[in-house]
Amino acid sequence: MAAPLLFALGGTRSGKSRWGLAATRRLAGEGRAWFLATAWTGDPELDERIARHRRERPAGWPTIDVGTDLVAALAATDPAEPVLIDGLTLWLSAILGDDAPAPIDDLLDGPVAAALAVIRDRPGPVIVVSDDVGGGIVPMDPLARAYRDLVGIVHQRLAAEADQAVLLVAGLPVWLKGGPS
Repeated sequence: MAAPLLFALGGTRSGKSRWGLAATRRLAGEGRAWFLATAWTGDPELDERIARHRRERPAGWPTIDVGTDLVAALAATDPAEPVLIDGLTLWLSAILGDDAPAPIDDLLDGPVAAALAVIRDRPGPVIVVSDDVGGGIVPMDPLARAYRDLVGIVHQRLAAEADQAVLLVAGLPVWLKGGPS
């Protein structure tokens, strides 16, 4: 039996990253945890968010920049130690790319399925933070629609695997699956 899988999602500034960090701290105890970062630098506002997130986590937690290969990033961690992936939606954006979208089934059957299998079978705890996407209008752009659909399907699959799933709204957890422990 694999260790717990916790899934936190929410909108912008909903408290999801703070919740994920707190959950990871609890699971790590006095030990270390791994931070798998999916954001990329180059935008001043995002660079400041990245710097703030780095300041908020313990200095002894190694950080791995995921890029497009979440499986390789997970393989680079100690499998018994907790891993915090923040955030899933940026990784999905990276694998989708900026060009005309490939069929999302190719992504779901390829890198997404591989990453979910590694997460599911990992002996140490995994905490995944993701942005809640798709609650608004249908985008006119085909790439935006493909992204919205990809995120929605991956969220469903991850929530089905998760031991706990929580939606953060205004900093408050709304339990979707499991509950506080």
